[in-house]
Amino acid sequence: MGFREINPKMVEATVAPGQRLFSQRGAMLAYRGEVSFTPNLRGGQGGVMSMIGRRVADEDTPLMTVEGSGTVLFGHGGHHVQVIHLSGDTLYVEADRLLAFEGTLEQGTVFLGSQGGVMGMVRGQVSGQGLFTTTLKGHGAVAVMAHGGVIEVPITPQRPVHVDPQAYVAHHGDVRNKLSTALGWRDMVGRGSGEAFQLELSGSGAVYVQASEEKL
Repeated sequence: MGFREINPKMVEATVAPGQRLFSQRGAMLAYRGEVSFTPNLRGGQGGVMSMIGRRVADEDTPLMTVEGSGTVLFGHGGHHVQVIHLSGDTLYVEADRLLAFEGTLEQGTVFLGSQGGVMGMVRGQVSGQGLFTTTLKGHGAVAVMAHGGVIEVPITPQRPVHVDPQAYVAHHGDVRNKLSTALGWRDMVGRGSGEAFQLELSGSGAVYVQASEEKL
């Protein structure tokens, strides 16, 4: 299957018998053939724990299971769409940035604090993004959404990457994250982003950064 980029804001997916896709509700723009769309609270292969994680994170809107035989056009809100191909690794992505992904991928939920400790929790509070991040693991394609386009920035052991938390879209690889601050705690009161907060990603992999700090 996979996704074919039609333009920067739209992708096309081929649906075949015995295979399935998952998409955000409202992401279908048009389709050809015999294709069905069914609400699915389980969210891919993640099962009950994935569903619980999404509910705790106030993300209880069901994904749509897409099955049948045909082609589907996906897009949402005029946002830029980026296709990411996974070859056995794990992608960490904000749940509200997921447009669609192949059913071959296993979905899970990770608590940001598990990697960033207390500072990871602060990141979720300050940026307005949830404390839980969705994980997709295995072989397959993922279509994610962003504002103003996306750039992939390599992360190497010798060169960590610092990203504005609200510009963060996703990352993959053997990567650790933590939130650092350029200001004292008193100076940070009332500040939501910018130079006051920097998400530091270190290790080996890549991070996807959007051109705008606007929330989806």
